[in-house]
Amino acid sequence: MKNIRVGFGYDVHALLPGRALWIGGIRIEYPLGLQGHSDADVLIHAICDALLGAADMRDIGYHFPDTGEAYKDIDSKILLQNTMQLLRNAGYELGNIDATLVAEQPKLSPHIPAIKNTLAGVIQTDPGNISIKATTTERLGFTGRQEGIAAYATVLIYMPHFS
Repeated sequence: MKNIRVGFGYDVHALLPGRALWIGGIRIEYPLGLQGHSDADVLIHAICDALLGAADMRDIGYHFPDTGEAYKDIDSKILLQNTMQLLRNAGYELGNIDATLVAEQPKLSPHIPAIKNTLAGVIQTDPGNISIKATTTERLGFTGRQEGIAAYATVLIYMPHFS
């Protein structure tokens, strides 16, 4: 019997000029970027929170505080690598990720294959274990007004050597 756990993560960042737009570890050409202490990669942050939550290890802000100078403008792929190391040190492995990006603009669907491959490389898993979807809110709410981007993530983790 494997110890199987599920986690859920959510993140949101405001869009503003003068920042690069990083989503899922890739840079997307767009005149606006996401505001944040790190590179503000909304998808990776939601995935980290889901992974940490599944392992009962609190959240991304606990491990990588936005008050820490070490995390100023950090590449969120490093945060994801560190999160996976925390999980693996505790005996967990990734089963799968199911995530949804919510943005009116830019259109994210064309970037999903690159995002999946980038995340799989960082996590050291098969891209088939990662599902990324993109949707809009039909111009409703802050994402619909193009004020920000949101991401939701659900993960399954397990202990391969649990008895």
